Amino acid sequence: MGKIIIAIDGFSGCGKSSTAKAVARQLGYTYVDSGAMYRAVTLYFLENDVDLNDPKAIEQALGNIEIKFQTGPNGNSETCLNGKVVEHEIREMKISQHVSKVSAIPSVRRAMVRQQQSMGLKRGIVMDGRDIGTVVFPDAELKVFLSADLKVRAERRLAELKEKGSTAKIEEIMENLSQRDLADSSRADSPLLKANGAVEIDTSNLTFDEQVGRVADLAGKLF
Repeated sequence: MGKIIIAIDGFSGCGKSSTAKAVARQLGYTYVDSGAMYRAVTLYFLENDVDLNDPKAIEQALGNIEIKFQTGPNGNSETCLNGKVVEHEIREMKISQHVSKVSAIPSVRRAMVRQQQSMGLKRGIVMDGRDIGTVVFPDAELKVFLSADLKVRAERRLAELKEKGSTAKIEEIMENLSQRDLADSSRADSPLLKANGAVEIDTSNLTFDEQVGRVADLAGKLF
């Protein structure tokens, strides 16, 4: 068969993005970080003081937002907001503290889903997020749901922040992840769910290479 769509969903800190990037690179597919898109919207809203309780202000702001991905000098995918690379800014804790609320807004989700579905028209993509297999690409040939222990996820996120030169306390990260789990799973619009037909992989005791291998093996069986 031709190229497929691989949808990877799961909780924050399960290694969705890093796994999706590695799988895409291994298969020669395009990687799309849907979470980065919501983080970019959050960054724009914060920088432009968009009132989250004002539907008109939100719709107007969304009309001014263009999100694209490009390959950076190191070969990694970079998120661009209105032509500017914002990969570092969208990973800051201040964005993590607001992104669940922003991403729960129906108009925001509709706008991002439209962009995501457009990116997948030619297939041959790996996309990760929280509603990729349930809402964005319910017809994806491969749907994966990643999970992991909360403390393990917090330790991974802390290491990620340190690599980027940011600082945070493990307790603060665990609280943030716990709050985001609740918000993502209980929101009315596109809640985090395991999609029908999705393969669940608990990454708590897996190395990064092992979890990438699991997904790549599943994809290989569909070619």
